[in-house]
Amino acid sequence: MAEHYSSFERGGTKWLLQRITAVFLVGVLAFHFFLLHFVNHAAEITFAGTQARMSQVGYFVTMVAFLVAATFHGVNGVYNALVNQGLSGTRKKAVGGVLALASIALVGQGIRVALAMTDLL
Repeated sequence: MAEHYSSFERGGTKWLLQRITAVFLVGVLAFHFFLLHFVNHAAEITFAGTQARMSQVGYFVTMVAFLVAATFHGVNGVYNALVNQGLSGTRKKAVGGVLALASIALVGQGIRVALAMTDLL
């Protein structure tokens, strides 16, 4: 039988955050589908409705937390998959740096768009 190998250290912070963000993402995704596919059908979704939802502080904070959690979960998963495939040394540091910069850019742009969709400012 093959030996179990993972770049995650069991009980480590990244390991724990990967699991916490997974649970959070499943919950928020269920909320999203319920609200935007069962309460309001896709044909009824409008820009004005989106702006009204995003202007509610609780919804806004939830969506920004969803953005941050999804970004972390995805990028951390990709990084660890690459490490599991043998990425090491300088390439590992370079990939980590590129992924970190891409994450910052994604979250920054997402927050910028989220703020533009509100009348909170």
